[in-house]
Amino acid sequence: MIAPDEFGIDPSAWSRVLALASSMTDEGAVPALAVDLVRNGRCLERPLMFGRQRLNDDPGTLRDDAVFLVASLTKPFVAMAAMLLVEQGRLALNERVVDLIPEFDAPSKRSMTVRHLLTHTSGLPDMLPHNRRLRETNSPLTSFLSGALAVTLDFPPGSGVQYQSMGFVLLAEIVSRVSGLPCREFLRSHIFDPLGMHGTSLGAPDDWFEGDAPRVDRIVEVAVEAEQVGQANWNWNSRYWRQLGAPWGGLLTTPRDLAVFCRMMLAGGEWGGVRIFSPSTITTATTNQLCSLREIPEADRRTRPWGFGWRLNWPAHAASYGDLVGPRTYGHWGATGTMFWIDPDQNAAAVILSTRPFEQSGNHLARLSNAIAAALR
Repeated sequence: MIAPDEFGIDPSAWSRVLALASSMTDEGAVPALAVDLVRNGRCLERPLMFGRQRLNDDPGTLRDDAVFLVASLTKPFVAMAAMLLVEQGRLALNERVVDLIPEFDAPSKRSMTVRHLLTHTSGLPDMLPHNRRLRETNSPLTSFLSGALAVTLDFPPGSGVQYQSMGFVLLAEIVSRVSGLPCREFLRSHIFDPLGMHGTSLGAPDDWFEGDAPRVDRIVEVAVEAEQVGQANWNWNSRYWRQLGAPWGGLLTTPRDLAVFCRMMLAGGEWGGVRIFSPSTITTATTNQLCSLREIPEADRRTRPWGFGWRLNWPAHAASYGDLVGPRTYGHWGATGTMFWIDPDQNAAAVILSTRPFEQSGNHLARLSNAIAAALR
């Protein structure tokens, strides 16, 4: 057992973290909640797990091996897959998307580069206009790709910032075409397996649904958004969505697997004797990249900075990492009620996974994040 003071956290402040997390689930504000912490290269002895495995379960039924659908926490992983190809000399950030995906050939799109996709400056929309119809008909990823290839841009590439999930559809396709592997297999073979992240997959494979104790039973049920209520064939808890492996939001993972990934990032790309990324790749991916795009509005560069797939610290934004993290903090949020952040100045990272959607108020994540950051010493 690691004592809090040996771990670099204040024992009394950590007690407040435990009490706050417990109260959120005991009072029903959050159905399920998991927390893991990285500090000075060490993880908690085991992640903190609170609440219900399924929405109608009794409190305290969340499994120790629970798997969470983490929504947009997927994006940094797809981005880092692309960055791995960059450091291998197989891809360059200023390559045009049309040169990598020839079908993406329209006059308004020809200037779009990999850099634009990674920084949310491509002009692509977040979701396709017919997004709901695609989901209702259980369409495959190829249909989303076709839609992303054909959609009209909202502004010329590099002239603005707009959160764009569809850019990650194109990034995943680029990873696949350059590497020769589907993006989910590239992630598994080059990142997840080398780090021992065996509870993590971009979409659940068929074998997760097989056997007397199928692994799918480990996936925690999410309280869905309003538009998904009554849509059992395509909502976040459906087999369709769990298996789709959406490169913008389909990652299934555990709090400990995410903590291991964070630990590797803090260690400059290496963990357990295995090098995943070069230190320069980590530094580049987590530095404000909007500064190099001259047409981006100054306010966006200053208050809403992006690395390559990593959202940096936006303290005045509703989806902040809390009020007490350092200025160089980076991470991501997920619509299913998930967040992780990495603070290199504190040599710390926090993983907070819940099953209460962000649209129903992300304040529970920010308040818990504040308590965690305040416990660091």
